This record gives sequence, C-alpha cells and structure tokens, in this order.
Amino acid sequence: MYKIAALYHFTRFDDPATIQGPLLALCEAEKISGSLLLAREGINGTIAGPDAGIARVLSHIRALPGCADMEWKESHSAAQPFRRLKVRLKKEIVTMGQPDVDPRARVGHYVEPSDWNALIESPDVAVIDTRNDYEVAIGTFKGAVDPETASFREFPAWWEENKHRFHNKRIAMFCTGGIRCEKSTNYLLGQGVEDVYHLKGGILKYLEDVPQEQSTWEGECFVFDARVSVGHGLDEGPHRLCHACRRPILPEDTRRPEYEEGVACHHCAHETTQEGKDRFRERQKQMALAEARGERHIKVVHEE
Repeated sequence: MYKIAALYHFTRFDDPATIQGPLLALCEAEKISGSLLLAREGINGTIAGPDAGIARVLSHIRALPGCADMEWKESHSAAQPFRRLKVRLKKEIVTMGQPDVDPRARVGHYVEPSDWNALIESPDVAVIDTRNDYEVAIGTFKGAVDPETASFREFPAWWEENKHRFHNKRIAMFCTGGIRCEKSTNYLLGQGVEDVYHLKGGILKYLEDVPQEQSTWEGECFVFDARVSVGHGLDEGPHRLCHACRRPILPEDTRRPEYEEGVACHHCAHETTQEGKDRFRERQKQMALAEARGERHIKVVHEE
C-alpha cells in the first residue's frame, strides 16, 4: 500500500528556490512520487510513497518557516498513484491571478464537516462549487451552484457577472481539499461580501468524516492522482482518466467509438487535430514499451 498525503499551507517564503533543492533531494531519496508546488505564498501538493518516507518529507516541510502548524489529509492506494515526481517553483500555489488576494490576512468562516449539512440547507445560504467544470461533472453537493469555469482563474470574472444572483445571501463555498476556498473566500470578503463560509478540509474531509447515510454529497470526487475519483470513506471510485485531455471517464466510456487509449475520448475527440492524435499515439506506444520493460515511469522534474 502507498500512503498518499494531500497538503497545502499559506506562509511567506522569501526565497522558494532555496527550499526546492533540499526538498526535491529528500523526496527522491525516500522514493516519493507526486507533485509539490512552491511559491512565495506557500506550498501545495499531493505526494505518495512508503509510510516512513512520507513521514520524513512531512516532517521536513513542517520545519520550514511558518509551516509548523501545517495540516494534511492521508489516504492509501494499492497502486502507485503517480508516475513521477515534480517539485516546482510557481508564482502561485493555486492560480487565481488576483495579486491582492492574501489568505494569510483573512478568510471566510471555517465550517466543520459535521456542521456543513445544517449550513447549506439554510434557505438564506447559497452554496458555490469553486472547482473546474470537469470536476463538478462527476459529483457535487446537492443544490450547489456550478460556475462552469474551466479554470480557477475564471472565478473572479464569473463572480463579477453573477454576484447579483446572491444579494442578501450568505455564501458557502467548497473545493476538493480547501485550498481554492482559502483564496475565493478572501476574494469575496475583499469584494464586500460579509458572510462567507467554507468547508474545512474540503470535500475529502467531508467524505472521510460524514457517514454516507447522512451525506448530501452526490456522485464522486475527482482527485489529481491515479485513483481519479473517490467516494465516501475515500474509497476509490469507478472513474479512469483520458490521458489525452485529462478528464475523468467511466469504464463504459471506453467502449464508445470516439475512445482510443491515450489518444482521445468522447470529451476531446473533436478538440484535437489528426497531427495531435498521431503524437498521442506515439506517446502511448512509448509508454507501453517502457511498461513492458518494467520501468518505473517516475521522472524527476526540476523547473521554475
């Protein structure tokens, strides 16, 4: 079994580049895979590996400036959930494109999973899903508003166009693990919205803590690893990933005429040219050859 740790923490890193090298070396030494993002505003990522290795990496991160109280969520997978390791320098650890947004200054009211149902069932509360459209498509909370955004960067524009719909409403927002809501609640507070709430620990914590018979969650939750989706109890869901467009698909979708493994699915078959599909076919061929040779498919990426 591989332990999976999903983490984020907003803090001030004066020079993230000095953190990148030692963190990358430790992850490589401990046979950790996954992705970690470093920026001046903090750290974000999901990693997987042996229990002892994950513990050492988390201990290292918690020793970084301002990270002593960092929290994370753990789960397990029987298969290696990532093909490679990435430790990247970025401008933002979750991209919103709003330079004035600072979750370290203030965020909305945190709501524990056990209290979430009562909040979102209140008639004066509007519930907004801050995730991308392909994530919302496979599962969300009953009655939640879907902004239909392709990326989190689109959320501020969506809010500006739709804020009139939420006049005199309290706003409750949620996302996969909580990080997007740290920024979206700060953004709404900056826009003059007074009563803003978000689900502490995100959907993953809700699915872990709230019994299925009491849940208002419908469907599965998309996750950014080889499990693709999880359900209540964080049990692995039925979805797989189209490796061409990175959208979730169901097993029955692989029997549709548009599907070709690693090349296209019904979501993206019309979005790529024949030349693009040929490139995907060659990539899929090389991946199959490498797998047949027993290669681990873990590539360390050191980039800014």
